[in-house]
Amino acid sequence: MQPSAIETHRVRGVLLDLGGVVYVGNAPINGAIAAIDRLREAGIALRFITNTTRRPRREVILDLGRMGLHVSGHELITPALMARAVLERHGQSPFLVVHPALEEDFAGLARGGSEAVVVGDAGEHFTYDRLNAAFRKLSAGAGLLALAKNRNFKDRDGELSLDAGPFVVALEYAAKREAVLLGKPSPEFFNLALDSLGCAMDRVVMIGDDAEADVAGARRFGIGGILVRTGKYRPGEENEWQLQPECVADNLEAAVDRILGWRSAASM
Repeated sequence: MQPSAIETHRVRGVLLDLGGVVYVGNAPINGAIAAIDRLREAGIALRFITNTTRRPRREVILDLGRMGLHVSGHELITPALMARAVLERHGQSPFLVVHPALEEDFAGLARGGSEAVVVGDAGEHFTYDRLNAAFRKLSAGAGLLALAKNRNFKDRDGELSLDAGPFVVALEYAAKREAVLLGKPSPEFFNLALDSLGCAMDRVVMIGDDAEADVAGARRFGIGGILVRTGKYRPGEENEWQLQPECVADNLEAAVDRILGWRSAASM
């Protein structure tokens, strides 16, 4: 692994992936909530970032609260939040290829004018008719926004399931164009998270279970990365990408131990 870019610095901010790191399904991973409490007690700023696009922000915050993790609205960053800002900035109307539960995050946007196809993880709502309608919109000149491009995720049954990425790529292939990626590992997503934290990138570390989108994405942007062996992690995948993590931890609890250890060493 490459020498760490953050071991000699005092870590001031943590970007924390949710699914597979804090919880799987509806249950928190053992020790995860207590580990987050330790980060807060240490005065480390937190931003919870997720590529989850089946649930609106309101519901994500409520579900986290039921698990015992209380997150303020400004601490949670989602691709839908970014997509809404892009649509508003360009005066575009969304053609949504998303799970129906996510539609509330796009409520109230202006209609008429130019359109943009917005693709998230629609699950069983990825139908031929909906994808074909999106393709026709793209052929007529609509923009293409991808809320995420992850290949897969760990589902409630403990197995891997298709995420939004394969469907985004199908539309790109059919329409002969490239989507604007708004979720991890896009630089825009990490830039928004850093701006929200107010920390320099060499004082921030990303913790995730996805070696590609979480860790390599963060490292590419100059942020430190810790890969945890929970969620969708598969043995050896930390070696599949040129930009490897600073360390691989068994779980979030072990990752927090490492971060607090770096802080202690830096203050000596």
